[in-house]
Amino acid sequence: MPADATFYMREALTLADRAAQAGEVPVGAVVVYQGEVLGRGWNRPITDCDPTAHAEIMALREAAAHWGAYRLPETCLYVTLEPCPMCVGAMIHARVRHLIFGAHDPKTGACGGAMDLPAEPSHNHRLEVTGGIDGAAAGEKLRRFFRERRR
Repeated sequence: MPADATFYMREALTLADRAAQAGEVPVGAVVVYQGEVLGRGWNRPITDCDPTAHAEIMALREAAAHWGAYRLPETCLYVTLEPCPMCVGAMIHARVRHLIFGAHDPKTGACGGAMDLPAEPSHNHRLEVTGGIDGAAAGEKLRRFFRERRR
């Protein structure tokens, strides 16, 4: 795991706040290459009327546009919540090297939560995965958001 993982996870947590302020599930993501942030994203499927507008997808889109290529080898994607199957698939297709996530998601997480897509042997790319980085902070942000929504 990169030595600066907590630094980038904190940036992703700040982006998650942008999602929460817009009434979206508070998830944020950043794509990093050799210490440079290539892309940032936060959840906005409601805002954008786009079911694919998850934080990870938005960060991958911005990174690809910044880099001028859809493949993002040797990059690291930091996200506050364990990604869903769609987002893991996008990371595999983009050839992201390392995924670092905060809170585990036992219901829909695709990196060991509900399933483990990166471990699927049929993929032609291996995504390195590290979970639980600042997981307590990310989890509390999510719990607070849903607690307030249920009032």
